[in-house]
Amino acid sequence: ILGEHLRICPQGYTCCTSEMEENFANKSRSEFEAMMKEAGRSVQTTLTAQYRSFDSYFQDLLNKSEKALYDAFPSIYGELYTQNMKVFKDLYSELRRYYRGSNINLEEALNEFWTRLLERLFKLLNPQYHITDEYLDCMVKHAEQHKPFGEVPRDLKVKATRAFIAARSYAQGFLVGSDVVKKVSQVSLSHECTRAIMKLMYCPHCRGMSSVKPCNNYCLNVVKGCLANQADLNTEWKYLMDSLVGVADRIDGPYNVDTVIGTIHMRIAEAISNLQENKDSLTAKVFQGCGNPKISTKGSSSEDKKRRGKATLEPKSSAQALEMLVLDAKGNLTALKTYWITLPGSLCSKKVMASSAADDKCWNGMTRGSYLPEVMGDGLANQINNPEVEVDITKPDMTIRQQIMQLKIMTNRLGNANIGNDVDFQDASDDMSGSGSGDSCPDDVCGKRLSKSPSTRQPETHAIPKQSGHGINGASSRSLPSAFLLLLSVAFIAAQHLWR
Repeated sequence: ILGEHLRICPQGYTCCTSEMEENFANKSRSEFEAMMKEAGRSVQTTLTAQYRSFDSYFQDLLNKSEKALYDAFPSIYGELYTQNMKVFKDLYSELRRYYRGSNINLEEALNEFWTRLLERLFKLLNPQYHITDEYLDCMVKHAEQHKPFGEVPRDLKVKATRAFIAARSYAQGFLVGSDVVKKVSQVSLSHECTRAIMKLMYCPHCRGMSSVKPCNNYCLNVVKGCLANQADLNTEWKYLMDSLVGVADRIDGPYNVDTVIGTIHMRIAEAISNLQENKDSLTAKVFQGCGNPKISTKGSSSEDKKRRGKATLEPKSSAQALEMLVLDAKGNLTALKTYWITLPGSLCSKKVMASSAADDKCWNGMTRGSYLPEVMGDGLANQINNPEVEVDITKPDMTIRQQIMQLKIMTNRLGNANIGNDVDFQDASDDMSGSGSGDSCPDDVCGKRLSKSPSTRQPETHAIPKQSGHGINGASSRSLPSAFLLLLSVAFIAAQHLWR
């Protein structure tokens, strides 16, 4: 029949009614969106699998260290351990909470552990005295300068904080990447894209050419036009993948989580042994600075309280497992770096089943023949002259721009972790600083600073997506200024495009 009634396909002779054309348009839209989600799920699966592998390994390492402490300490230290079990449990609990993303200052948590342990052990090692809370406060002040536990607290604090910062950011990076892909893959097609996809996929049917494949370059122009906003993720996405690779090298290198986490129980045992060996000199110095405490009427001569022991503990490590995890992750991250700009080619070749680039008997949008227009570049700005899809380059998709911001924030978090900075505790009074991707971030958006280094920023705007059974969360609260400035940043990006 004559095709004057057609609104999308070429108006020559056709075998499609208006209703058929509309059905084909709806069908092509749903099919293309399904292709996008399927491609996205593949990336999500890869990133989530990497997260789960590392999370399982890290949790297992921490659990084994804690179990080794619980198994060995009662026989080695007797009441020195049994009467202070909660102190040790609280430490491991705080370490887990920090790794899970809780707003905890790790250095303060470790300092609190050593202080509490010193107070408890000082009382147990001096049972003949009545030691009040006020006396303990004085004791702690005088004892700290004499390093009652030797160099263990300082050394462990440096190594553990770096290892935990790296591990936490590394795990969160995979989840943020997966969440970004999920949100972006759900962005619906515009009206113009629906028409272009219909013309690409089903107009040949209306011309009686159902077996003719679309020309490859024609398909690329359509898909690049429809996924122009998604392609703009490319730069920040590559930065995220590179940053994860960088932190992976730290985790299996200078910040080796296997060595540090797997030996926490051994370091604690070493510290307690140091205190026992230095008990007499430490007590004398404390008495000199704080005075002699009163003799206790409940003084105990129990030998169990005075028990000494040398811990013969083994490190709970699995260095080979960590090495394999890192190698596998780096391979996958490298493969995913160009995902957003290779997506159009992948969809055209694997899903739409476009013809080869040199084919002159393919569907070119009008008939069977060759396709002459050049292929457009990647990203929104390159679509101004797209011959197949009308793209308004002044109106970027806000959902995708927000996800670009989340990638920047997570990359910045990883960049700080890579140099051992805990971005969760920074001084908000500092000035703005540049990120690894060359963009700056307002303090209220990026968070408070701990160190005065101008290179540290705290991203407080991304709630870490939850994984079933894992309970990963981002920061527990979001301030009003943070939300406002995030929206302001997004508005600024949009304004830049409008100005152009």
